[in-house]
Amino acid sequence: MQDRIVAITGASGALGRVVAEAAAERGARLALIDHAAARGTPRPHHVEIGGIDLAEPSHAARAIEAAINHYGRLDALINIAGGFSFQPVADGDTATWERLYRVNTLTALNASRAAIPHLIASGSGRIVNIGALAARQAGAGMGPYAASKSGVHRLTEALAVELKGKVTVNAVLPSIIDTPANRRDMPKADFATWVSPQELANVILFLASREASAVTGALIPVSGRV
Repeated sequence: MQDRIVAITGASGALGRVVAEAAAERGARLALIDHAAARGTPRPHHVEIGGIDLAEPSHAARAIEAAINHYGRLDALINIAGGFSFQPVADGDTATWERLYRVNTLTALNASRAAIPHLIASGSGRIVNIGALAARQAGAGMGPYAASKSGVHRLTEALAVELKGKVTVNAVLPSIIDTPANRRDMPKADFATWVSPQELANVILFLASREASAVTGALIPVSGRV
């Protein structure tokens, strides 16, 4: 990852922060994109691009343009921005389905579209999406989330074919990620069986690296110690 220019969406979230730190440790230069406002903390080899709603194509274009203006090129896009909601189908509402489609599927779509020309120009362009094991077979209450993440899976597969030989496109499919929020929500769970953000970051950054040139269209389960 040395000197690779990497854009990370959802960079201020629990997983985004860990991926950013791990990428920086490997020598990457980062464009940190988030819905939250930029903190304005100067850090070497980082640019913060805040106030971005990636569900809006114009915002995605603006964020990628800011990264290009700062660094002059883009080598990898890691689409981490997203959200979760537990809601049964019969007792739920359409708004939740629409919201999760926007925050999970459209964010990845719009950021990828904006980045594609620059990733092709890189010569070693990479897109890494965050899918979900839960989208392979949805359980009770998981309908809206699984449907939106299934959209990410299909986006990954389609883009991989469309961009083959130009940009690799892959997705990681985590099980439950060991974050403070998940521990609060599921206090009786066996945390030792969950995947840690650091473990997931290692897989993500391999897929974003030059070494992953032969891997594309993969949906890679990252299930921890289950």
